[in-house]
Amino acid sequence: MERRVKLKTINPHITCKICGGYFIDATTVTECLHTFCKSCLVKHLEEKKTCPTCDNVIHQSHPLQYISFDRTMQDIVYKLVPNLQEDEMRRERDFYKSRNIPCPKDMPQNHDDDEKMLEAHAESDFHRLDEQVNVSLECMSNNFKNLQRRFIRCSSQATITHLKKLVAKKILNGIDKYREIDILCNEELLGKDHTLKFVYVTRWRFRDPPLRLQFRPRVDLV
Repeated sequence: MERRVKLKTINPHITCKICGGYFIDATTVTECLHTFCKSCLVKHLEEKKTCPTCDNVIHQSHPLQYISFDRTMQDIVYKLVPNLQEDEMRRERDFYKSRNIPCPKDMPQNHDDDEKMLEAHAESDFHRLDEQVNVSLECMSNNFKNLQRRFIRCSSQATITHLKKLVAKKILNGIDKYREIDILCNEELLGKDHTLKFVYVTRWRFRDPPLRLQFRPRVDLV
């Protein structure tokens, strides 16, 4: 039997404790997993280093490195709240239009630029001072070949999308094919915007390193 739930009963779970509105660009603190609007949280962290909900210290000097966009939560909010996504996109476009600036979300992505940037970072120590994570990337499909080097060490702020692009460049010979790849941890599909810090804290905290991840051809869920 289908049960109807009123939106107001869910509101406490999908509203920002700072502004009181529905999450926009939902962003989660990786240490305590409390979520806020991105702009609200960033503004809060300009003055304080603690989580607005539990008051735990996020990081003494670099708290912005320990927050992560929560696409899953944002997708849930947009599906639950009628017209929220359309209204927010309209307000965002109006904001940029009033300043004669193109809206970033309307600009086409250039994968050639992404590849050049990835190569430039590979030749530099761009994130050398970041907290590092040891990762094991293993193939779990006969349709893909294994990486020549499956153990890597990278910034904790690298995202699953970065790993997808790495795998695509190495085994599919094209960074633009990264959408054809799924990455999993403990047989759980990982969101493309999850940072390795977030994955480690939520899926691997009480296990020995390296963080073991698997990749496979993308599976479209119906």
